[in-house]
Amino acid sequence: MQEVAHKNWSPISWKDKPVKQLPEYPNQTKLEESYQTLKSLPPLVTSWEIEALKAKLADVAAGKAFLLQGGDCAESFDATKAPKIVNMVKVLLQMSFILIHEMGAPVLRVGRIAGQYAKPRSSDFEMVNGEEIHNYRGDLINGYESESGIRMPDPDRLIEGYHKAGLTLNFLRALADEGFADLHHPEQWELDFMRNNEYYAEYEEMVTSITKAVRFVEAIAPDTFTTLQKVDFYTSHEALNLYYDSAQTRPVPRKNGHFNLSAHMVWLGNRTRDLDGAHVEYFKGINNPVGIKIGPPYEIDETLKLIETLNPNHEAGKIVLITRFGKDTVEEELPKLIRAVRREGFPVVWSSDPMHGNTFSTDGGVKTRNFDDIISEVRSAFAIHRSEGSYLGGVHLELTGDNVTECVGGAKGLEEDELNRNYETFCDPRLNYEQSLEMAFLVAREWKKSYS
Repeated sequence: MQEVAHKNWSPISWKDKPVKQLPEYPNQTKLEESYQTLKSLPPLVTSWEIEALKAKLADVAAGKAFLLQGGDCAESFDATKAPKIVNMVKVLLQMSFILIHEMGAPVLRVGRIAGQYAKPRSSDFEMVNGEEIHNYRGDLINGYESESGIRMPDPDRLIEGYHKAGLTLNFLRALADEGFADLHHPEQWELDFMRNNEYYAEYEEMVTSITKAVRFVEAIAPDTFTTLQKVDFYTSHEALNLYYDSAQTRPVPRKNGHFNLSAHMVWLGNRTRDLDGAHVEYFKGINNPVGIKIGPPYEIDETLKLIETLNPNHEAGKIVLITRFGKDTVEEELPKLIRAVRREGFPVVWSSDPMHGNTFSTDGGVKTRNFDDIISEVRSAFAIHRSEGSYLGGVHLELTGDNVTECVGGAKGLEEDELNRNYETFCDPRLNYEQSLEMAFLVAREWKKSYS
């Protein structure tokens, strides 16, 4: 079945399909030159890493592990700096340590990093000072500054995105391999912000417990286990700009099929999952594990056809279903989807994206999210999966390791009038460092209620 479906597939067969969320490049000659250059450059990741991730996702689908996927809404080229990368890795590692400690299960770390440079938008253009200009679609496509020239889609950004991703990946690997994940330094946990929270005693006890466990292992094994210092860390992004992703999609020696070697995992957005569209055409031919964002508006039958199209062999670890219904509709919509997927026997990883369905604007026009709304959808998702006899195996969060002020609420009770204090995102609001750690702790509590 897969051979028939992929008979006429190639990394560029998507060009024969309707394309959404990809603006027209004014200079097609320059676009082709950039595409060919990008196609000739070395891969950013390896097929071995991709297959290792897929095997671990199969464990998640089987209820043996948990997926933590998180990172920036849209990475900025200008933010490709050591402190930013360090902070992102730090928060994801510390979140995973919280989850591991509380759940007693392996945690798979997948960052929205080293390639999350493009974003979908609801409209192609916006009015600025009486002039209609392109909407900002992420640094991979155009610039953020509100000038018509900077907002014009630029093929050179494909090459710049590749180099920025490469720099980020190189530093990520160095951090992961050289002891940055070392658990010997609890002073780096910075949990003072929780002192006024009802769970602070549990936080403090958790950090103490981890520290004691590390010292115990050292006592019985003088040569410190490398697993205390080194971790696996995978990258992912929304494969929105198909020129970027298809240029880095290629066969590898002694393996069947094609791999997108720009990231370990890519996902299909809520706006680009049309069965007859270009993005689905591209996704059906790659061997990477793929995510599918599912939220309103959607149809269950179409979703089932989409899963079958992308994974006709029902390979475990291939599909991550990332639900994003919002706190007010998750209880109505999620049970129906779970039952339909189970009826078809699809071996999917279930993940909850509690961010995108809970976005709103303040009276002052600031786009934000409420921490309580986010955790409310997480709680509902766990409860629904538990009642349906299903396993919620992951969360998908937009977050940063920096102390931004973009989402209201959390342990410190960030108020709407404080948002402008350090509001940095170019697109969607993210959880900050403190809110992210608190979220990890609360996610772990919900997991324990459901599965321990």
